[in-house]
Amino acid sequence: MEMKKIKGKDIFGVDIELEGFSAPSEFTPEIDDKYYFDKEITHAVLAGFKYNARVLIQGMHGTGKSTHVEQVAARLNWPMVRVNLDGHISRIDLIGRDAIVLQDGKQVTQFKEGILPWAMQKGVALLFDEYDAGRPDVMFVLQRLLEADGKLTLTEENKVITASKYFRIFATANTIGLGDATGLYHGTNLINQGQMDRWNIVAHQDYMPPDIEEKIVADKTGYKDKITSMVAMANLTREGFRNGDISTVMSPRTVMSWAENVQIFSDIEHGFRLAFLNKCEESEKAVIAEYYQRCFGKDLKEAIINVA
Repeated sequence: MEMKKIKGKDIFGVDIELEGFSAPSEFTPEIDDKYYFDKEITHAVLAGFKYNARVLIQGMHGTGKSTHVEQVAARLNWPMVRVNLDGHISRIDLIGRDAIVLQDGKQVTQFKEGILPWAMQKGVALLFDEYDAGRPDVMFVLQRLLEADGKLTLTEENKVITASKYFRIFATANTIGLGDATGLYHGTNLINQGQMDRWNIVAHQDYMPPDIEEKIVADKTGYKDKITSMVAMANLTREGFRNGDISTVMSPRTVMSWAENVQIFSDIEHGFRLAFLNKCEESEKAVIAEYYQRCFGKDLKEAIINVA
């Protein structure tokens, strides 16, 4: 694979030089020209690619954590595979399994590699999404890989795999491995602190500045009429969540759904109810109505009675 020098300042506005691939492969993510790069997070991800550091990005839902890593990889032409660590991902999926195959017309048992040995040998970066939702038995498979030498022992094959120099590991999580204190992320687990200690770089990604969020929502949805008020509404829910006033928060993804609903139903109130209000606790809707009134100068109480 042919490499080329890349100046981070030219592409990302980050003062770092590293190598990327001269051309994309079938596993390289597609470039999203409208993606907004947070300078601090981008620098952390670029350091992961340059120094083979293990990078974990933590943040609330909808902040663009996984997409951030993918979009950096896309501009480096780096092949990347995203693995969602849901409850159905097992050790067998990661390591591999024995399978029955036909050879010369006969059924024989052959070991089929999982995603880990495949990516290590191919030099593909792995992005573990929802890292804090992984099953404990699965997470221990990753323990050795997070160390500096990054070897993997296949006990099924009596084989030790040494990673390609282009193999990288990234992960994203809603929590920081200490459990979910907010009540928003059911299904997340505690992460062994010995494993957390192996992540070289742990970065926190927050929601975007309002002007950037407005631009992205407008660019992605084509709706521009009341974007400033909609993003202001979203930020009030985030502030209310931090203060403990409400338990549901609007992510940029929710704002985009709201903008899309407005265009579908030609009604900003109805679009809001469908995108966010109907997801909220009845006891919190009065607070949300107050936020709405502050942003749009209109009372939502009648709307709340209608959906109750």
